[in-house]
Amino acid sequence: MAKYYSCCNFLIFFALFLNIWVCANAHFNYKEALTKSIIFLEAQRSGKLPPNHRPPWRGDSALDDGKEAGVDLVGGYYDAGDNVKYGFPMAFTVTTLAWAAYFYGPEIQDSGEMNNLLDSIRWGTDYLLKASVQDNRLFVQVGDPKADHQCWVRPENMKTPRTVLEINQNRPGTEIAAETAAALAASSIVFRDVDKPYAENLLNRAKKLFQFAEEHQGTFDGACPFYCSYSGYNDELLWGATWLYIATKDQQYSQYILEESTSAVVYEFSWDLKFAGVQVLLSQLYWEGQKEFQTFQEQANGYICSVLPESPYRQPFMTPGGLIHFRDGANSQYVTSTAFLFSVYSDLLAKHNIQVTCGDKTFTHVELMGFAKQEMDYLLGNNPVKRSIMVGFGQNPPLHAHHRGASVPMMAPTEDVNCGMSFVYWYNTDAPNPNELTGAILGGPDRADNFIDSRVNSSMTEPCTYINSLAIGVLAKLAKHHISS
Repeated sequence: MAKYYSCCNFLIFFALFLNIWVCANAHFNYKEALTKSIIFLEAQRSGKLPPNHRPPWRGDSALDDGKEAGVDLVGGYYDAGDNVKYGFPMAFTVTTLAWAAYFYGPEIQDSGEMNNLLDSIRWGTDYLLKASVQDNRLFVQVGDPKADHQCWVRPENMKTPRTVLEINQNRPGTEIAAETAAALAASSIVFRDVDKPYAENLLNRAKKLFQFAEEHQGTFDGACPFYCSYSGYNDELLWGATWLYIATKDQQYSQYILEESTSAVVYEFSWDLKFAGVQVLLSQLYWEGQKEFQTFQEQANGYICSVLPESPYRQPFMTPGGLIHFRDGANSQYVTSTAFLFSVYSDLLAKHNIQVTCGDKTFTHVELMGFAKQEMDYLLGNNPVKRSIMVGFGQNPPLHAHHRGASVPMMAPTEDVNCGMSFVYWYNTDAPNPNELTGAILGGPDRADNFIDSRVNSSMTEPCTYINSLAIGVLAKLAKHHISS
């Protein structure tokens, strides 16, 4: 009997070893994943679509946005699976797209995707310029979330109110104003060599928005419960000032960073919490000779040590399959944000021949990139359920994304939809989406690595623009260097 169990244990061990080895040597087409990630962003576009628009099932939508307020707010992005345009996550999406283009420009150029990425950034910045055309006034939302969530309809056919919300001197929204300033400043950097007048326009608007954010401080809660700022606005002010400093080298912004800002060691980077992103950005400047940013570089090390699984200071939960897990509900956003920061930081460590010390352990750039790659590979299919979390990519990809446009069949723009019956026809069904939401990285699995591909399970199957925006730089790096699992 003992011998029997010994043989069984050996066979089980061998099987596990073989499975681990096969997973560890899996190969993903990162260039394909990169291309499709950008195609997803095109599927999120609102407004009059250009001739080179790729998702064939999308059409023009929301062409009267802003009309009730007497302004032109046509364009921009729908943030997720609904038809509301939220300025806060839209601006963060643009900022992080611009960061990818800024830091991983050569890799994205080599992939052949730079023009598509610039188009994606510009689709956002064109809208943000419209929304901020008046000084000390920024339009931050279009659409009534309550009414929108009572109708499961394509944006091309929606008849729900396109309510407009704004911030101004009397109703400030520091987070959104500063994030929009960051988006325009970061984007101005990537457009400098391709459209200098446009870049200058972006930068001038960014300066005005940052001034507005700084002079009229207050939290805007009009987007709650969907985009409540739990972290406050100090991180956005620091984030905006940092991007403006990188874009201008104007000492007023470095002075703000060093003398007026607030920072902290955190273990999350997201649309709501920007400190870690700032610290990585300023670490680059520190290692390039600006030693006044030493505190931020030390905080960046603190971020790495608080996240890296092998670090004695690790804080986030890791699933049994190796996925970082912060909370249910679009958890993939924290996966791609972590992977992006670790990828950028690993490149900085490699360039300057530096390691990170966490207590009694030391980590190299190779280990940081290994973790970033592990997280991206999980989303692409190297996970316990052996399936991709990206629509239209890899093995057994999701078919039921929680997304109105993808799940509702194409129909004439004039066709009226019964909102009550829309959920019967297209939401509460097991039928696969008729339109492939190519490239969308969905919300992802739970803490036990379970992923249920069901439209009604929005926490697992809803996409977000900022999940994909943070994946693009890492995927470009992986594609460039042919790093396979």
